[in-house]
Amino acid sequence: MSLDVHLEDENGRDLYWRNITHNLIKMAERADLYQCLWRPEEIGITTAHELIEPISKGITFLAMYRSLCEQDNPPNGWGNWKGLYDFCCDYLKACTEHPLATIRVSR
Repeated sequence: MSLDVHLEDENGRDLYWRNITHNLIKMAERADLYQCLWRPEEIGITTAHELIEPISKGITFLAMYRSLCEQDNPPNGWGNWKGLYDFCCDYLKACTEHPLATIRVSR
């Protein structure tokens, strides 16, 4: 099981796509990233520029509290701190490059 995130233009064409395992939900929750990544529509986030602040804050948390977050690395080995950190950094970059893009997630 995984999360797919998409940034789409006004015609519904993909500008960006990335995938991450659901095994990192606990770590994402710890870093206050779960809602904005997995369920942005539930907190009123629909466009990429709205993700910039919460993802930036989450990245800062992940960096500052790496050892704490690594306690949430899944025991089955599918996903880890680095995977979530890299995913967020890449997604943030895409959001800044396409601030008016529409967000679509598939869980």
